Amino acid sequence: MDYRPTLQLPKTSFPMKGNLPAKEPEWLAAWAAQGLYQAQREQRAHDEKFVLHDGPPYANGDIHTGTALNKILKDMINRYWTLAGYDVAYVPGWDTHGLPIEMRALKQLGVSQHQIDPVALRKECAAVARHYIGLMTQEFQRLGILGDWEHPYITMSPEYEGAELEVFAAMVEKGLIYRDLKPVYWCPHCETALAEGEIEYHNHRSRAIYVAFPVKESRGLLPAETRAVIWTTTPWTIPANVAIALHPDILYHVVETKEFGALLVAVDLTETLAQKMGWTIVGTYGPWPGRELEGVITTHPYLGHDVPLILGDHVTSESGTGLVHTAPGHGMEDFEAGRQYHLSVVQPLNDQGIYVDGTPLVAGLFYQDANAVVIDKLQEVGALLLEEPLEHQYAHCWRCKNPVIFRATQQWFMSIDRVREKLTEATYSVKWDPEWGGDRMRQMVENRQDWCLSRQRVWGVPIPAFYCQSCHTAVLDAPLIRHIAGIISQEGADSWWQQGPEHFLPEDYKCPECGSRDLVQEHDIFDVWLDSGSSQAAVLAGHRHLKWPADLVLEGNDQYRGWFNSLLTTAVAAKDQAPYHMVLTHGMVVYQR
Repeated sequence: MDYRPTLQLPKTSFPMKGNLPAKEPEWLAAWAAQGLYQAQREQRAHDEKFVLHDGPPYANGDIHTGTALNKILKDMINRYWTLAGYDVAYVPGWDTHGLPIEMRALKQLGVSQHQIDPVALRKECAAVARHYIGLMTQEFQRLGILGDWEHPYITMSPEYEGAELEVFAAMVEKGLIYRDLKPVYWCPHCETALAEGEIEYHNHRSRAIYVAFPVKESRGLLPAETRAVIWTTTPWTIPANVAIALHPDILYHVVETKEFGALLVAVDLTETLAQKMGWTIVGTYGPWPGRELEGVITTHPYLGHDVPLILGDHVTSESGTGLVHTAPGHGMEDFEAGRQYHLSVVQPLNDQGIYVDGTPLVAGLFYQDANAVVIDKLQEVGALLLEEPLEHQYAHCWRCKNPVIFRATQQWFMSIDRVREKLTEATYSVKWDPEWGGDRMRQMVENRQDWCLSRQRVWGVPIPAFYCQSCHTAVLDAPLIRHIAGIISQEGADSWWQQGPEHFLPEDYKCPECGSRDLVQEHDIFDVWLDSGSSQAAVLAGHRHLKWPADLVLEGNDQYRGWFNSLLTTAVAAKDQAPYHMVLTHGMVVYQR
């Protein structure tokens, strides 16, 4: 490393004696009066630049020991590189969009999101963010953190929002963005879709049930009055059942029991099931590999519609019965299997997790309340073989901490499959400290599903798409997005809710499919990880004192699935390169009670 003479600054006498509570503010005031950060920058103006890109804390409260640890470590590193003779440019940032601020604003206003004009809500959200930016800035400065506090980057600023849309335009240009009906993580309490990075797992107690589906058409294979047995931990999804999945290579047989009659289950699970349910087995038929049972038709226990046996590689014989209850509207594996068989996607829940009118038995109920009703009905019709409690890890919303569900809805996605190889390659050019960070990121990339970008909220950057009222095409193209980005960068994203399509569409713009001019705006917003992830373009590439890629990013070890990941994804999608030379992680602050 090239060490250079230490920085020469105006002399100030700081006697080393007691009364630090009084002395410390005096030192900080002296640094401010001297303009210490600017003095360092000016003295090193012609030296090599060092950039630690700041991961933006969320502007929603006071700083705490975790954010303090993070900023202090960054300050130590910046001071080291300054003393080593580098021009250290440190621009602090603020993450300002998203659900926590929107929920705080709604609470302050005493209304729900359905009771307030979107523009009025956005203005209240902006006020909340500005308040906490001011508060947290004072608190960080009180810690002695040096940086360009007069000119931070803020994700709700018009120029940042415009730069984010430019990133999105690059993704669209490369064919990475699509809209589709898919099951996504959905939070009924926050009324929005969630990405994998917004999910955390906690212990949860479920009501696991074993349910028998009467066989209607056995293709001459199964004994009369056989019932196929499924196991599920989500009884509330039984109203959406359209099939039962078997693995093509797992062996199945029919066991004749004194207690429940003839039951179709996996051979490998029979002994466990018999012990659990107290079966007295008096005979067996079969076995058959699952592929031979494809096309057998069963009947929904209380709705009465046909439920075919289908095949799926996701089925195992490790737990349950080896036969998987399939509801394409409430599970990704179910959805993919359903697509192969052209099954209906039954998804009877609204945004609040309540069954819509017309849903048999459970209309008007919250999905969790439907568990008891469905179980009682299955008991009534003789289809319930066993109910048992199950303690297991279950997906929760990291914002409101409530359980989430899988719910099939139309959303905007970024294809990870199309850039997965490039994402992996980009990690090898980065120095990871600790070294296992590279392996962890590559594992994240390998296992990551397509990125659900859309959120059904108000406080964020709008997805700049339009819908044709004539042919119902979703209109999304890169030149149009760049045109809109130019407007947003001047007016701010509020204008998307204040103005109509004619304000954003070029003159005489027509639907590319049918030529109609009757277009309406999309009002979903982007996932906030796209906001903060776009800082590599909006800040590193857009700030005259910084550079792209950054020399270093430093955050807690939770950011492999968060900011480190979104930075990498947006940069590789747009520029085919990682936006940082080094990733350094620190541990988490643990509170003892």
